[in-house]
Amino acid sequence: MKMICSSFLPAATQMIYDMGLSHHLQGVTFECPPVAKGQPAIVRCVLEGFQYSSTEIDRIFSASKAQGKSLYFVDEPLLAKIAPSIIFTQDVCEVCQIDTRCTQQAIDALPQKPEIVTLSPDNLDDVFQCAVDIAQALGEESAAFHYLAKLQSRIDGIIDTLRQHRAKLKRVMLMEWMHPVYNCGHWIPMQIAYAGGVDMLSNPGGDSIVTSWEKIKKYNPEILVIAPCGFMIDRSMEEIHLLTGLDGWKQLKAVQDNKVYLADYDLFTQPSASTLVDGISVLSHIFHPEICEIPNRLLTKFKHLPQEIEVFI
Repeated sequence: MKMICSSFLPAATQMIYDMGLSHHLQGVTFECPPVAKGQPAIVRCVLEGFQYSSTEIDRIFSASKAQGKSLYFVDEPLLAKIAPSIIFTQDVCEVCQIDTRCTQQAIDALPQKPEIVTLSPDNLDDVFQCAVDIAQALGEESAAFHYLAKLQSRIDGIIDTLRQHRAKLKRVMLMEWMHPVYNCGHWIPMQIAYAGGVDMLSNPGGDSIVTSWEKIKKYNPEILVIAPCGFMIDRSMEEIHLLTGLDGWKQLKAVQDNKVYLADYDLFTQPSASTLVDGISVLSHIFHPEICEIPNRLLTKFKHLPQEIEVFI
């Protein structure tokens, strides 16, 4: 009997497809990646269809968190119709996706209770383990090992290139949000390290946190990467003035040296193993373009922010 699962987080959906296990999948979230186009959306968000500014999004989600409420909900009739035996969910961030508590509430009324597999990685090793957990739950553990072996080989190749050229570590900052500014956390500092950089403002293995502009100015990164959670490059460009209009922006070394970049969020804050390795590859090229090449398919995943950009406030 084939195991049927539903994925309540995009990262799990991506890894299910990457490992060739999509024949097990029925039902995803409204935010799942393009590879899952055509899958019914079980998880929805009350903010769907609206576009808010960075400031408004932070305010709405902060208020929701403080009140103990969730902005996500489950299409319970659809879930009952699909009747999955396994649901993949997460507890890393209740802001970004539905969490285990909300998932449990949705399945309490089902006649047959599916197994909830919670994927809550803190670092890159944990993300790789999540791929194993998914494959094991579906009875296809070997698929994960083939998948991860290829990804580890890509990481090893980047590390070897940096070592062979004795590449100097770059002092960088990666922003997970623009207003207020959040540093990067969880697995992203490790991505940066594998790519030949160091982010001393980051929070390895922990949540990203609001970081003062004064602290950023004192740190004065050589390279600045802007990748707000949930934002693709074009969306970030709409609000880049929130940064470029700040006092001292033009004095940052990264700005003066023309080394400010925008990147798609899914390279960093969508923790599927393949997309995070793509993120390492892109960062290595940004940090060390003279020695680190990347596949053509990744060239559209980041954009250089020119010094002469106009500031609109």
